Amino acid sequence: MNTAYHIPVLLHDSVNALITDPAGVYVDATFGGGGHSREILSRLNGGKLLAFDQDGDAELNAAEFKLNPNFQFVRSNFAYIKNFLRLAEVLPADGLLADLGVSSHQFDVPNRGFSFREDAPLDMRMNEKSDVTAARILNEAEEEELIHIFKTYGELQNASRVVRAIGSTRKTNPIRTTKQFNALLEPFAPRHKEFKYFAQAYQALRITVNKEMQVLEDLLKSCAEIVKPGGKIVFLTYHSLEDRLVKNYIKTGNLEGDLKQDIYGNVQKPFEADSNKAATPNEAELEQNNRARSAKLRTATRI
Repeated sequence: MNTAYHIPVLLHDSVNALITDPAGVYVDATFGGGGHSREILSRLNGGKLLAFDQDGDAELNAAEFKLNPNFQFVRSNFAYIKNFLRLAEVLPADGLLADLGVSSHQFDVPNRGFSFREDAPLDMRMNEKSDVTAARILNEAEEEELIHIFKTYGELQNASRVVRAIGSTRKTNPIRTTKQFNALLEPFAPRHKEFKYFAQAYQALRITVNKEMQVLEDLLKSCAEIVKPGGKIVFLTYHSLEDRLVKNYIKTGNLEGDLKQDIYGNVQKPFEADSNKAATPNEAELEQNNRARSAKLRTATRI
């Protein structure tokens, strides 16, 4: 496993929940460093794994897997999984695993611009073929749109004040680096909570750059077609916005969390939760991987 790239969270719990048939077809929606894929492949006997990732660095990690005839890597955003599986004639699959959010590697490589801890270009693209960067959004988006971004995806209580400062600054001095953005944010950050505040602001930009909520919504809406009856969906989430969508979908079959019943009072939903409560890392795992502290694992079975 490429632990230098990313330490997979709740590895055995997630793969244990995923595999129902060693000869089945499975999808790793977020290949990253290949940790989950490696474990899935070790459990298969005649089965097949298709792994998706839009990041070029993740594609390099897949090179060691490509000699395995049961493995296929697809450099693509996971929003296109259903279409690809249909073309590959393996729809529906036996299970899908998605480890959402940012890999340790993306945080740790300074020039990717995901972290506020290093001075770097404000990039934040998971797909480096995209032309939309965090700097472009900060410098070109309308102020009303920026307020929505920081309020909705970063939950900044003083988003309007921050955006006014962005609007004033960018007129004469475009914001292109993390150092510039940090300096702009600093006066607005609560005392002794600066790092949390910076993390929230960076999360908001990252989610927007990569359209993370939109593609997650698209994936969830496709799950009933991607996974066959008796198959599994396994989601690892890292913030409340992601987790709320996953929880709502599993519980009600829609993203709003509205229970819809037939004339007999049966809830109309395609999946049944394997547990009413999300699983979280234990103390031993948190000691090894502090970035797992916000992780939640939710799994469900296709009805």
